Amino acid sequence: MQCPDAAWRARHPPLRYAGFSARHRAQIMSTPSLNPLPRLIFASRWLQLPLYLGLIVAQGVYVFLFLKELWHLIHDANTLSEQGIMLIVLGLIDVVMISNLLVMVIVGGYETFVSRLNLEGHPDQPEWLSHVNASVLKVKLAMAIIGISSIHLLKTFIEAGQLGLPLCTAALTQAGALCTKATEAGVMWQAVIHALFILSAIGIAYTDKLMSSTPGKHAPH
Repeated sequence: MQCPDAAWRARHPPLRYAGFSARHRAQIMSTPSLNPLPRLIFASRWLQLPLYLGLIVAQGVYVFLFLKELWHLIHDANTLSEQGIMLIVLGLIDVVMISNLLVMVIVGGYETFVSRLNLEGHPDQPEWLSHVNASVLKVKLAMAIIGISSIHLLKTFIEAGQLGLPLCTAALTQAGALCTKATEAGVMWQAVIHALFILSAIGIAYTDKLMSSTPGKHAPH
């Protein structure tokens, strides 16, 4: 009996590859087998899977926190001041930005360090995922952290108008007395830390640009 040629095998893949696309089947069938030790080392990347699953659970916790703050905003809308509503809205935006950061870490990190998601051609594929790698992920995470820090700094600046009032304690809060959670030193250090975040992001982006740039050709002597 004549053995089937490569073209016949490509048209009639084994049943275990029936659910994969032709491109994915070709990649799987052309992948060389690894020796036991390299295979074990390469498979160790799956140890990160529980970490990403844990971040998905954390995402659910942030969804609960968002709904809790949203209910507080709706329920107390008649009694809240404009500043109070603004602070709650900024808190909601903060939760959304942290949630976006979690999505970037979960999806981008899994795609970069664990296994491909095979989302090519999927209508819901994130635009940034098509060109994500470790360097791009670092820059995007740095920008997300700067955005979160900006929200916290803006909340602090809003509360800075109450500087000079006594610091809030449990007794003052229960009594409904005017108090503040901000201090001059706290505002200053938060602004300094935010500036350091920006400088770090600029340094990461500049380093990534240097590493990805094509080296120039030496001029002829």
